[in-house]
Amino acid sequence: MQVQFGSCRIELAQGDITAEEVDAIVNAANSALAGGGGVDGAIHRAGGPQIMEETDRDYPDGCSVGNAVATGAGKLSATYVFHAVGPIWSGGDSGEPDLLTSAYRSCLELATERECRSIAFPAISTGVYGYPMDLAAEHSLATVRDFLIDRQKPALVRFVLFGAGAYGAYARVLESMTS
Repeated sequence: MQVQFGSCRIELAQGDITAEEVDAIVNAANSALAGGGGVDGAIHRAGGPQIMEETDRDYPDGCSVGNAVATGAGKLSATYVFHAVGPIWSGGDSGEPDLLTSAYRSCLELATERECRSIAFPAISTGVYGYPMDLAAEHSLATVRDFLIDRQKPALVRFVLFGAGAYGAYARVLESMTS
């Protein structure tokens, strides 16, 4: 599924984010940038040790929740990995929506600064961090749509979703944005 916003488009895909041929891949990272499971583990396994070496060297204090930092992509076909730290869901009254929105916006700013034409996002915070999928879809897609309308870049934002449930949640929200 894809939707055009001016000269930019949002696409949804189901699959493996490490196989994406885009300028930047977003990693759902932890604040220590210490690697982990899920998307984080998959990106580090596929990209090789140079990604971790770069995060250790350039970001010894990690990255705060709601922000993102950039590294090279190691063996991945992308040029960059943006390590975004989303919030842990604790009921929604601890600023989680603002922090999730900020994590996505930080990645889009990094993409713009580095002149990326394409970026692939996972569903940040929806795995072990427990963010409800429907709410994550609403917050992330609205943030990306608003950024694209305002800035008219990057040209392509692809959400690479793991599983039919995630894809369905994001497709419902994206479809509602076109009506």
